[in-house]
Amino acid sequence: MKLRTIASVCALVIAGGLTGCGGSGSSGGSAGGRTTIDVWLMRDSVSAAFQKEFVAGFESAHPGIDVKVQIQEWDGIGEKVTAALASNDAPDVIETGNTQVAQFAQSGGLLDLSDKVGELGGGDWLRGLAEPGAYDGKQYGIPYYAANRVVIYRTDLFRKAGVDPAAVKTRDQWIAATRKLDSGGTQGIYLPGQMWYALAGFIWDEGGDLATRSGSSWKGTLDTPEALAGMDFYERLQALGRGPRDSDESKPPQAEVMAKGQVAQIISTPGGANVVIENNPELKGRLGFFPIPGKTAARPGSVFIGGSDLVIPAASGKHDAAYTFIKELTGDAWQRKLAVAMSYVPNKTTLAGAVASDPGTAAMAAGAAAGRATPNTPGWAAVEAKNPIKDYMTAVLAGAEARTEAAKASEAITTAMKTRS
Repeated sequence: MKLRTIASVCALVIAGGLTGCGGSGSSGGSAGGRTTIDVWLMRDSVSAAFQKEFVAGFESAHPGIDVKVQIQEWDGIGEKVTAALASNDAPDVIETGNTQVAQFAQSGGLLDLSDKVGELGGGDWLRGLAEPGAYDGKQYGIPYYAANRVVIYRTDLFRKAGVDPAAVKTRDQWIAATRKLDSGGTQGIYLPGQMWYALAGFIWDEGGDLATRSGSSWKGTLDTPEALAGMDFYERLQALGRGPRDSDESKPPQAEVMAKGQVAQIISTPGGANVVIENNPELKGRLGFFPIPGKTAARPGSVFIGGSDLVIPAASGKHDAAYTFIKELTGDAWQRKLAVAMSYVPNKTTLAGAVASDPGTAAMAAGAAAGRATPNTPGWAAVEAKNPIKDYMTAVLAGAEARTEAAKASEAITTAMKTRS
């Protein structure tokens, strides 16, 4: 569904900076010299304890601003944000998924924050949060926090097989270690056939992409030599994984598969380890983490970065106060606290040390430095709705010719993106 265009009055605000559309950014909606800002944060993005600590600290540091946080549910949030941006009663700050920013920016309903990037330390932002937060050359989303996949492994099975996880730095080393682990009743890795986010990382490492832009149009590119090389590696790794070819990591839940005791590795966010232990408490203390290996030992493999950005609706009448809120929450001091409290990757590569004492999050942060996001176009939502990438992967793993299937999937991606452009 194409997003509605915001009324011309608020469009002027985007061009005009941080004031306008409903009054002055510092005084709109104020009472008794104080300004109350409404903030939408997503369910479980922060704990109640962290939220309370931050709001108290923020209001103490900025006595002229009061903060009212409303927790939103992820289910249906796209439609709710779209409606809010088109109204005269939008919240002042909204947390949105990093890959959703382009959809909302296309509507004209977000404030352009490009002139604030330098002040916010944007040169150090994670690429996987910063790039999808921009649209048509302008920065609308400010990176908030990130999460990505790592390798969760059984420390005891690695030790038994004589594999040193610290020495698994490259893809070739990963294949060799997995093959060594895949014996004596142990499955080297559980990897289903449709984990397309993992495939995306392998494609990016090869220098390819899922889709590319030429002028104003987008084209699926799974059939390039680089993308095909990424699929070739996935096929080699999956051959040691023996997961179902026609489903993804959720069917069956891969953490539950690992909990049965025969799987040495899975590709997952670190939180998957908690699910493994919940299903098999005997594995407590037997799980470790390392970044997904790259083509060379110089850096970890590319990963899909999930997470959130913070945006300011153009229709808010309190742009200055809203920006002050974002500046604080995405600033170094609170980012360090958030990362520790929530086991998130901070929004800057320079803050990775904040999670050094948490093995799972530290592995995420190492991988996040090479992280990416899906193609930055509103049309990508239509691709994920039917997701021809999954069907392509299943076909190749079942023995179909990769180049032919990749061309079909690329055409399906191109067609889907046109329907939402």
